[in-house]
Amino acid sequence: MSFHAEKYDFIVVGAGSAGCVVASRLSENPFIKVLLIEAGSKDNNPWLHIPVGYFKTMHNPKTDWCFITEPDPGINNRQLQWPRGKVLGGSSALNGLLYIRGQREDYDRWSDLGNAGWSYDEVLPYFKKSEDQERGEDAYHGAGGPLKVSDLRLRRPIADMFIEAAKNSGIPYNNDCNGKDQEGVGFYQQTASNGLRCSTAKAFLKSAKSRTNLDIVTCSHATKVLIENQRAVGVEFEKNGERHRVFAEKEVILSCGAIGSPQILQLSGIGPKALLEKYDIPLVCDLPGVGENLQDHLQIRLVYKTSQRTLNDELNNIFKRMAVGLQYIFTQSGPLTLAASQVYVFTKSNEDEPRPDIQFHMQPLSADKPGDGVHPFSAFTSSVCQLRPYSRGRVRIVSSDPKVHPAIDSCYLSDQRDQQVAIDAIKVARRIANTSPLAEHIISEHVPGENYQTDEELLAAARKYSQTIYHPTSTCKMGKDATSVVDERLRVHGVKNLRIVDASIMPEITSGNTNAPTIMIGEKAVDMIIQDHFSPSAEDHAQKERTPQTQ
Repeated sequence: MSFHAEKYDFIVVGAGSAGCVVASRLSENPFIKVLLIEAGSKDNNPWLHIPVGYFKTMHNPKTDWCFITEPDPGINNRQLQWPRGKVLGGSSALNGLLYIRGQREDYDRWSDLGNAGWSYDEVLPYFKKSEDQERGEDAYHGAGGPLKVSDLRLRRPIADMFIEAAKNSGIPYNNDCNGKDQEGVGFYQQTASNGLRCSTAKAFLKSAKSRTNLDIVTCSHATKVLIENQRAVGVEFEKNGERHRVFAEKEVILSCGAIGSPQILQLSGIGPKALLEKYDIPLVCDLPGVGENLQDHLQIRLVYKTSQRTLNDELNNIFKRMAVGLQYIFTQSGPLTLAASQVYVFTKSNEDEPRPDIQFHMQPLSADKPGDGVHPFSAFTSSVCQLRPYSRGRVRIVSSDPKVHPAIDSCYLSDQRDQQVAIDAIKVARRIANTSPLAEHIISEHVPGENYQTDEELLAAARKYSQTIYHPTSTCKMGKDATSVVDERLRVHGVKNLRIVDASIMPEITSGNTNAPTIMIGEKAVDMIIQDHFSPSAEDHAQKERTPQTQ
């Protein structure tokens, strides 16, 4: 993988969930020359292709950026590890594989905020375009696309009991939370096929790598966007200790995620004026919203000891783990095909909510954190997160050195409304656990513990035991207000030929796991890029001058 020219039509920075989509789709046209730049390595590590491999690739500096948040008062000044993929496929190569799109209302809300073209009915075709749904094509799903979406290959009795308990507690059964309605309980689907992970590198790049009009460079750390006269003209990156410059005739496209994209913008002189002046970075465009509006799903993990055997019993010694490995090698089935969770619940934290505002990830195992060994007793995990938090954080550079990680202020539970949802969410989790047929198999609540009872105590438990669920978004949000960074066509305000295509453009986080929506953003962005440059109306689009927002 290398670059063979100094000039391309398009330069895509970041080969993650969206970047792989953009590079692959653009290069389908043999007359469009594309360069894809990735800071991480090729996806050769076998753990990147085994579904449960995220236990080995998260927090591994060879595949993970290994970001750490600043001390957060909302969670007792704890600092959380924020894994982000640093490899071909980005975070889609080390995530939990769960395929969740969010709710119709999420996208209609984006449209209502002034982002034309982003309503649910307008984005649904792009979800379907990517998808190769194991269950077949219907009004909500696609078949024949590059992204494999399949049912789980692992079932355990404790998961079935959890589903029955949820139903008996008043939550409806829903076999397809990505269909007409999200609300309900059921088994997750995953981005996998035949026991192997389907990252965007595998889905979109594998067939594109041989194209002569697509160059892919790995282990190449982008340092800044090159800008002349308010126009992006190229990218500077470092590879093997040497700085290189490459140029784009049409556009530079940042797909570096909710942490990387605002960092590169700020390093390039696009961001809050006072911040850039602090680090002696020449100002290109004063955009106060760059790095602001950070949102994430904060999960509260409840662990229950059970009399029913769980995956803990299958993984708690070396001989059992060897048997699990052999099962996978010979049948591509068993615990190594496990996605991050088995059972979903989308429900309301209280009856006054108009639509589901909390999500459960139920796992038939338990551990102190991902990557740690399972507990030495039978147990399951019932994690619950708020789908649409009100709290907002930020990402800001702390140095002009591109290799210094930015400061991530997560600001969890800083809004009182989020605190109440956390309290109510624990109550819903306990309601399910105390319902038959699950209740009969529960010995005790191991985490947080039955000593947490009052609302004040439950909030204290949320602050102590909560963890990120790895869904940072919205730091370069799409919109028209003074804090937005890109317009509805994902073009950066005030800088021509510069577009952002990743989860950072979400004006508000989606109601669920963010990988599928990010892939959709990539698919939709490609159509807009082609329209802007190659359609009969491209000249009209080009004549629409965009100027920096005045503050």
